[in-house]
Amino acid sequence: MSATVNTDNWPAIKAAAEAALPAKVVEFIASLKGQTHAESHLIAILHMVQAENGWLSPETMEAVAQLAQIPLAKVTGVATFYHYFRLQPRGKHMINVCLGTACYVKGADKISQRLMDNLGIAFGETTKDGMFSLESTRCLGTCGLAPVVMIDDQVHGPVTPGEVGLILEKYLKKDKVKA
Repeated sequence: MSATVNTDNWPAIKAAAEAALPAKVVEFIASLKGQTHAESHLIAILHMVQAENGWLSPETMEAVAQLAQIPLAKVTGVATFYHYFRLQPRGKHMINVCLGTACYVKGADKISQRLMDNLGIAFGETTKDGMFSLESTRCLGTCGLAPVVMIDDQVHGPVTPGEVGLILEKYLKKDKVKA
Protein backbone atom coordinates (compact mmCIF):
# COMPACT_ATOMS: atom_id res chain seq x y z
CA MET A 1 0.00 0.00 0.00
CA SER A 2 1.43 3.31 -1.01
CA ALA A 3 0.72 6.66 0.56
CA THR A 4 -2.82 7.94 0.17
CA VAL A 5 -3.32 9.54 -3.21
CA ASN A 6 -4.04 13.25 -3.06
CA THR A 7 -6.95 13.94 -5.33
CA ASP A 8 -9.71 16.50 -5.09
CA ASN A 9 -12.33 13.81 -4.52
CA TRP A 10 -10.40 11.39 -2.27
CA PRO A 11 -12.71 11.94 0.74
CA ALA A 12 -15.75 10.97 -1.35
CA ILE A 13 -13.98 7.97 -2.90
CA LYS A 14 -12.78 6.82 0.52
CA ALA A 15 -16.24 7.20 2.06
CA ALA A 16 -17.86 5.24 -0.78
CA ALA A 17 -15.25 2.49 -0.50
CA GLU A 18 -15.71 2.26 3.27
CA ALA A 19 -19.49 2.04 2.84
CA ALA A 20 -19.09 -0.84 0.34
CA LEU A 21 -17.09 -3.02 2.75
CA PRO A 22 -17.83 -4.60 6.13
CA ALA A 23 -16.48 -2.51 9.03
CA LYS A 24 -13.98 -5.17 10.12
CA VAL A 25 -12.47 -5.25 6.62
CA VAL A 26 -12.12 -1.46 6.60
CA GLU A 27 -10.44 -1.64 10.03
CA PHE A 28 -8.08 -4.39 8.86
CA ILE A 29 -7.04 -2.42 5.78
CA ALA A 30 -6.50 0.69 7.94
CA SER A 31 -4.30 -1.34 10.31
CA LEU A 32 -2.00 -2.16 7.38
CA LYS A 33 -1.21 1.47 6.53
CA GLY A 34 2.49 2.13 6.75
CA GLN A 35 3.53 -1.53 6.84
CA THR A 36 6.21 -2.67 4.45
CA HIS A 37 4.66 -4.81 1.71
CA ALA A 38 1.17 -4.38 3.12
CA GLU A 39 -0.18 -5.38 -0.30
CA SER A 40 0.90 -8.92 0.54
CA HIS A 41 -2.25 -9.08 2.68
CA LEU A 42 -4.51 -8.82 -0.39
CA ILE A 43 -5.57 -12.48 -0.30
CA ALA A 44 -6.42 -12.18 3.40
CA ILE A 45 -8.47 -9.05 2.69
CA LEU A 46 -10.38 -10.79 -0.12
CA HIS A 47 -11.02 -13.80 2.12
CA MET A 48 -12.49 -11.46 4.76
CA VAL A 49 -14.75 -9.77 2.22
CA GLN A 50 -15.97 -13.10 0.87
CA ALA A 51 -16.52 -14.47 4.38
CA GLU A 52 -18.76 -11.50 5.16
CA ASN A 53 -20.56 -11.14 1.82
CA GLY A 54 -20.41 -14.66 0.40
CA TRP A 55 -18.75 -13.43 -2.80
CA LEU A 56 -16.58 -10.70 -4.31
CA SER A 57 -18.66 -8.19 -6.23
CA PRO A 58 -17.10 -5.67 -8.63
CA GLU A 59 -18.00 -2.95 -6.11
CA THR A 60 -16.24 -4.63 -3.21
CA MET A 61 -13.13 -5.34 -5.31
CA GLU A 62 -13.06 -1.67 -6.35
CA ALA A 63 -13.44 -0.64 -2.69
CA VAL A 64 -10.56 -2.90 -1.64
CA ALA A 65 -8.41 -1.44 -4.41
CA GLN A 66 -9.19 2.13 -3.36
CA LEU A 67 -8.71 1.69 0.39
CA ALA A 68 -5.63 -0.51 0.09
CA GLN A 69 -4.21 1.62 -2.73
CA ILE A 70 -3.63 -1.46 -4.86
CA PRO A 71 -4.38 -1.30 -8.60
CA LEU A 72 -7.83 -2.71 -9.41
CA ALA A 73 -6.22 -4.91 -12.08
CA LYS A 74 -4.12 -6.63 -9.39
CA VAL A 75 -7.14 -7.10 -7.08
CA THR A 76 -9.21 -8.52 -9.94
CA GLY A 77 -6.29 -10.66 -11.12
CA VAL A 78 -5.89 -12.27 -7.70
CA ALA A 79 -9.66 -12.78 -7.33
CA THR A 80 -9.97 -14.45 -10.73
CA PHE A 81 -6.78 -16.52 -10.43
CA TYR A 82 -7.71 -18.39 -7.26
CA HIS A 83 -10.54 -20.91 -7.62
CA TYR A 84 -11.65 -20.33 -4.03
CA PHE A 85 -12.94 -16.82 -4.71
CA ARG A 86 -16.53 -16.48 -5.91
CA LEU A 87 -17.32 -13.69 -8.38
CA GLN A 88 -21.07 -14.19 -8.28
CA PRO A 89 -23.43 -14.58 -5.34
CA ARG A 90 -24.24 -18.03 -4.04
CA GLY A 91 -27.75 -19.35 -4.02
CA LYS A 92 -29.75 -19.86 -0.88
CA HIS A 93 -28.97 -23.58 -1.16
CA MET A 94 -25.53 -24.88 -2.13
CA ILE A 95 -25.61 -28.15 -4.10
CA ASN A 96 -22.41 -30.20 -4.28
CA VAL A 97 -22.35 -33.27 -6.50
CA CYS A 98 -19.68 -35.78 -5.57
CA LEU A 99 -17.63 -36.77 -8.61
CA GLY A 100 -15.23 -39.02 -6.69
CA THR A 101 -14.51 -42.45 -8.10
CA ALA A 102 -17.23 -44.38 -6.25
CA CYS A 103 -19.90 -41.80 -7.06
CA TYR A 104 -18.80 -41.39 -10.66
CA VAL A 105 -18.80 -45.14 -11.30
CA LYS A 106 -22.32 -45.34 -9.87
CA GLY A 107 -23.74 -42.57 -12.07
CA ALA A 108 -22.77 -39.16 -10.68
CA ASP A 109 -22.44 -37.87 -14.24
CA LYS A 110 -26.12 -38.64 -14.86
CA ILE A 111 -27.09 -37.00 -11.56
CA SER A 112 -25.05 -33.94 -12.53
CA GLN A 113 -26.70 -33.71 -15.94
CA ARG A 114 -30.18 -34.04 -14.44
CA LEU A 115 -29.42 -31.27 -11.92
CA MET A 116 -28.12 -29.02 -14.70
CA ASP A 117 -31.19 -29.73 -16.82
CA ASN A 118 -33.65 -29.17 -13.96
CA LEU A 119 -31.95 -26.00 -12.69
CA GLY A 120 -30.91 -24.55 -16.05
CA ILE A 121 -27.36 -23.90 -14.84
CA ALA A 122 -23.90 -25.46 -15.08
CA PHE A 123 -21.34 -26.12 -12.38
CA GLY A 124 -20.21 -22.87 -10.79
CA GLU A 125 -23.48 -21.06 -11.54
CA THR A 126 -26.48 -19.91 -9.55
CA THR A 127 -30.12 -20.09 -10.63
CA LYS A 128 -31.70 -16.81 -11.71
CA ASP A 129 -34.04 -16.87 -8.71
CA GLY A 130 -31.05 -17.17 -6.36
CA MET A 131 -32.30 -20.42 -4.84
CA PHE A 132 -29.57 -22.87 -5.87
CA SER A 133 -25.86 -22.85 -6.69
CA LEU A 134 -24.31 -25.95 -8.26
CA GLU A 135 -20.77 -27.14 -7.61
CA SER A 136 -18.85 -30.37 -7.99
CA THR A 137 -16.56 -31.89 -5.42
CA ARG A 138 -14.05 -34.70 -5.58
CA CYS A 139 -15.16 -36.63 -2.48
CA LEU A 140 -17.62 -36.19 0.36
CA GLY A 141 -16.38 -39.23 2.27
CA THR A 142 -19.68 -41.09 1.97
CA CYS A 143 -18.67 -43.66 -0.63
CA GLY A 144 -20.97 -46.29 0.85
CA LEU A 145 -23.94 -44.13 -0.17
CA ALA A 146 -22.70 -43.45 -3.71
CA PRO A 147 -23.74 -41.59 -5.71
CA VAL A 148 -24.31 -38.67 -3.37
CA VAL A 149 -25.42 -35.07 -3.55
CA MET A 150 -24.94 -32.69 -0.65
CA ILE A 151 -27.33 -29.76 -0.35
CA ASP A 152 -26.21 -27.27 2.29
CA ASP A 153 -25.05 -29.68 5.03
CA GLN A 154 -27.43 -32.56 4.20
CA VAL A 155 -26.09 -35.61 2.32
CA HIS A 156 -28.53 -37.37 -0.02
CA GLY A 157 -27.61 -40.83 -1.22
CA PRO A 158 -27.74 -43.04 -3.00
CA VAL A 159 -29.45 -40.73 -5.51
CA THR A 160 -30.92 -41.72 -8.86
CA PRO A 161 -31.55 -39.26 -11.70
CA GLY A 162 -35.28 -39.75 -11.15
CA GLU A 163 -35.00 -38.54 -7.54
CA VAL A 164 -33.30 -35.25 -8.41
CA GLY A 165 -36.54 -33.35 -9.03
CA LEU A 166 -38.08 -34.66 -5.80
CA ILE A 167 -35.04 -33.61 -3.78
CA LEU A 168 -35.07 -30.10 -5.26
CA GLU A 169 -38.82 -29.82 -4.67
CA LYS A 170 -38.29 -30.68 -1.00
CA TYR A 171 -36.04 -27.62 -0.59
CA LEU A 172 -38.41 -25.36 -2.51
CA LYS A 173 -41.36 -26.48 -0.34
CA LYS A 174 -39.31 -26.00 2.84
CA ASP A 175 -38.56 -22.40 1.80
CA LYS A 176 -42.24 -21.68 1.01
CA VAL A 177 -43.25 -22.86 4.49
CA LYS A 178 -40.68 -20.53 6.10
CA ALA A 179 -41.85 -17.54 4.03
